[in-house]
Amino acid sequence: MNAAALPTQLAAPAEIDTGDTAFLLVATALVLLMTPGLALFYGGMVRAKSVLNMIMMSFSAIAVVTVVWFAFGYSFAFGDDLGGGLLGDLGQVFLHDVKPGSVTGTVPTLVFAAFQLTFAIITVALISGAIADRAKFRGWLVFCAAWVALVYVPLAHWVWGPDGWIREQLGALDFAGGLVVEINSGAAGLAVALVVGPRLGFRRDPMRPHNLPLVMLGAGLLWFGWFGFNAGSALGANGIAAQSLVNTQAAACSALLGWLLVEKKRDGHATTFGAASGAVSGLVAITPSCGVVDMPGALAIGLVAGVLCSYAVGWKHKFGYDDSLDVVGVHFVGGVVGTVLIGVFAWDGVTGGPRGLMHGGGLELLGKQVVAVVVAAVFSFVATYAIATVVERTVGFRASADDEQAGLDLAVHAETAYDLGSVGAASHLSKPGSPKPLQVRVEADDE
Repeated sequence: MNAAALPTQLAAPAEIDTGDTAFLLVATALVLLMTPGLALFYGGMVRAKSVLNMIMMSFSAIAVVTVVWFAFGYSFAFGDDLGGGLLGDLGQVFLHDVKPGSVTGTVPTLVFAAFQLTFAIITVALISGAIADRAKFRGWLVFCAAWVALVYVPLAHWVWGPDGWIREQLGALDFAGGLVVEINSGAAGLAVALVVGPRLGFRRDPMRPHNLPLVMLGAGLLWFGWFGFNAGSALGANGIAAQSLVNTQAAACSALLGWLLVEKKRDGHATTFGAASGAVSGLVAITPSCGVVDMPGALAIGLVAGVLCSYAVGWKHKFGYDDSLDVVGVHFVGGVVGTVLIGVFAWDGVTGGPRGLMHGGGLELLGKQVVAVVVAAVFSFVATYAIATVVERTVGFRASADDEQAGLDLAVHAETAYDLGSVGAASHLSKPGSPKPLQVRVEADDE
């Protein structure tokens, strides 16, 4: 579990291993691909009038987070600890003094920094699903920059950074991002959903996914990229990477089946949307535990996540918060399941680390995992709520009712998804200086 052993590696750096480096380069590309995959997944889930805006929220997160990360985010997250395991130092701002020959573990530090960047990007992009159809684009951009700096970076240091307190002092485990990515994004999604408020017509109008093939394509890309996400967190082409890969596949499949079984029993139908959501819930749950559990543990974690998440997505209707695309129901709940169950299924035969309850380890690790979950969730929710409130009161976060009703694709981006900007765009773009809609002529084929 190289991510967890990072301080030791930094203390005794090895030479660059070309195999590990090649492996991590590929893993970095796979994890970056997850954000465009998420854009399609989310894009298919919203109504047709806001699909481009949804996609743009993910793509813009790539740009904003990259700039913040390389400017100072990486240094604060993975720089030498300033004290107490709370934050890194300024020694690597703008990647200062990080040269091609600089080594982290057995890979170039530049590759490690880029790999960790992709985690920050997908975490921010995930939050957008909680406020689909109703967020100002400029407010979203400001939120992205502030959130990655003030929420993601500190939590990443606590869990993965040199001397981070959650790992070093508390002793909790998070192999690939249950705390840092999944619970963090889920708690943040709930906070921004509460600040921005529900969509017009929430709990009254049907708001079904407009394009299920797009949802399935996005889910497939996420599944594909997740192998880089989890196996890549071993930071090398080794046995732990292999264990993480097979555990990832097993958990996704057992969760998919669990979700479909619930759908069939509850609703009478097993749906494609349920299959996509079920697979993602399993991928979420196995993320923190993929490198520390065996195959029975992975299958159990996936099944529990698939069943619980299939019920959790309905909580928003019961409790009245509009988590548009189920960030809370899938990512928060799935992240909690996977992180807590490390305390049950952790197997020292995988990593030589602590054992969970099922392997004779007692309740100690389980207690540590629960404490880590509570700390991460409370920190993320409170900090995000404060950031979102400031954004709303300054540049604005909630789109106007008129823009929301018309659809954010036209209102914000002067485009529409399926008619190349021609149908219905003329009236919206008739103001002086507005771009002219693209005119398309379709001719019948000769018979």
